[in-house]
Amino acid sequence: MRIFGNILWMLCGGLFSAILWFGVGCLYCITLIGIPIGVQCFKIAGLTLNPFGQEIKSEGGPVSFLLNVWWFFFGGMELALANFIIGVLLCITIIGIPFGKQFFKLAALSLAPFGTEVQRVHFA
Repeated sequence: MRIFGNILWMLCGGLFSAILWFGVGCLYCITLIGIPIGVQCFKIAGLTLNPFGQEIKSEGGPVSFLLNVWWFFFGGMELALANFIIGVLLCITIIGIPFGKQFFKLAALSLAPFGTEVQRVHFA
């Protein structure tokens, strides 16, 4: 069921969101200082392509906090807003609610991506 959900996810806007994350990651990787931020964007682009069956855990420290403050003003707010709007549009229909919830998860991650870890959820 996870595979089916992820395939439908790509059609309902997941591919668009992944392209946005990848583009922001490429922009940050242009500079030497921005490479760690770009690498994190690439990791989240991978999550955006396969969100079902994965959860996000926050484990931040002082360096993560500083990077998240920088990120919020230079990329995070725009990505969070895009994910939030797509999530609201998908939640209008009953069928789109699971996809909208995933977009809301990505919107929250867009505000503070540093110090987070993505883990696969194992069902019994």
